[in-house]
Amino acid sequence: MGQCGITSSKTVLVFLNLIFWAAAGILCYVGAYVFITYDDYDHFFEDVYTLIPAVIIIAVGALLFIIGLIGCCATVRESYCGLTSFVVILLLVFMTEVAVVVLGYIYRAKVENEVNSSIMKVYDEYNGTNSNAQSRAIDYVQRQLQCCGIHNYSDWQHTRWYEKSKNNSVPISCCKSNIGTCTGSLTHPEALYQEGCEALVVKKLQEIMMYVIWTALTFAAMQEPRQLNVQISDVFNF
Repeated sequence: MGQCGITSSKTVLVFLNLIFWAAAGILCYVGAYVFITYDDYDHFFEDVYTLIPAVIIIAVGALLFIIGLIGCCATVRESYCGLTSFVVILLLVFMTEVAVVVLGYIYRAKVENEVNSSIMKVYDEYNGTNSNAQSRAIDYVQRQLQCCGIHNYSDWQHTRWYEKSKNNSVPISCCKSNIGTCTGSLTHPEALYQEGCEALVVKKLQEIMMYVIWTALTFAAMQEPRQLNVQISDVFNF
């Protein structure tokens, strides 16, 4: 192979390493986003292992950054050992991303059962004070997702908070945002969000998990270890 071809292959490899750095940043961002968002909904599921795909994707992002650095150094120096190690580690990362996809689908399916089994308990522990974690979580979800109760606003009538308050009202967080005079009174149900929160919480958490799945799939497809092997073969002419 001519010197021009070797230089071209080196350029491609360096460019790929820059892509890996960008991918590392995106993967870490997605993983962090999942952690932050799940933190707002963590009272609605008890299985902490649901966050395993997010943990792995952050670890993969950190590893990709290191791999990109190793790859750049090895390419510039034409280190056969360095580039071989680079490809082996990259293959492991590729397999890890595939594992993230599989785990993502597994935990995505578990989200619904987790929420269904815990949401009633969370609502029953609501006391309407900001010092209560369950109360903050429910008020946040009802405002954010524009929902009220588990299946609809009438579910509040079966909670301890409703029985103690005895004012025939639901929390203010059930009020539609465009109705400033809403007090949560059940005598004016048209001022309340009509949809229950259970289905929306499940949908939101599943969407978040899909971000992880699609991100892992996208970067697994971009890596294409076989293509990288071809470029390395060109550099060393084997």
